[in-house]
Amino acid sequence: MKLTTACLECLLRRHLKTARALGDEDTAMAFARELLKIIASGPPEASSPYYGPAITALFQRFYGLSPDRYQAEKRASNQFVLARLDAIRAMVKSAADPVYGALQCAVLGNYLDFSALQDQVDFNELDQLLAKSREIDLDQQVYAALLADLAGAKRLLYVTDNAGEIGFDRILAEELAKAYPQLEITFCVRGGPALNDATREDAAAVGIPFPVIDNGSVIAGTELSDIGVQAKQALEQADVILAKGQGNVETMLGCGYNVYYVFLIKCQKFIEEFGKPMLTPMLMQEPGAFQ
Repeated sequence: MKLTTACLECLLRRHLKTARALGDEDTAMAFARELLKIIASGPPEASSPYYGPAITALFQRFYGLSPDRYQAEKRASNQFVLARLDAIRAMVKSAADPVYGALQCAVLGNYLDFSALQDQVDFNELDQLLAKSREIDLDQQVYAALLADLAGAKRLLYVTDNAGEIGFDRILAEELAKAYPQLEITFCVRGGPALNDATREDAAAVGIPFPVIDNGSVIAGTELSDIGVQAKQALEQADVILAKGQGNVETMLGCGYNVYYVFLIKCQKFIEEFGKPMLTPMLMQEPGAFQ
């Protein structure tokens, strides 16, 4: 999904807000000029996440920020879900359809996005959302297609998004492994610090019990032109791919793989694209995949 004016407005608003909080106006203005140069020099079809590494380097150059500047938020997110694993499992187990119950919880995990939502992330709010997870209504036609694909699949690649959220993904993957014992499930995380996205360290922190690979990239998504050989092979060999979060939608949509996207709507572009309000839970399939 290429950058739009809504994306540009969002990028500028979020990053300039951070820049102004970090220093004086002259420095923020110099930062803004360089930020505009980065965006203006990008390829016409580039997605919003594509610019992430260059913007991260810009923050490091102007303000000395670490590329892994969301460490505290990532740790807090992982601790949040670890403290609730047993309760979420119990809630999922009591559902009429545990896979669907786990999917309802997993999509809520996408709330843990300290880049898109910034200071709006509230753990108490997520607790309240989880308490109402049974009320989430995902596309039943797409869900039925997902179950049919999983029943005949051998390999599932689970492409993750945020730290903390990956703990919710663990619960869903565990339910999928129970329901479809023939499935070989592999988790794919980012190749290094990319905002507050999950890395190998976060997968280990929440105890992912499945093989974990990384995509070899520090873009906050799955930019196919930037990922490593192992991730590329995993995508090509997977019968079904579950991709979490807007970043993966922005970078993967149109890839042609059999992808099921699970995410919350968290920006104006997605509000306009899907005609749904902010924080609407979404389940959608890659258009035309395997048809």
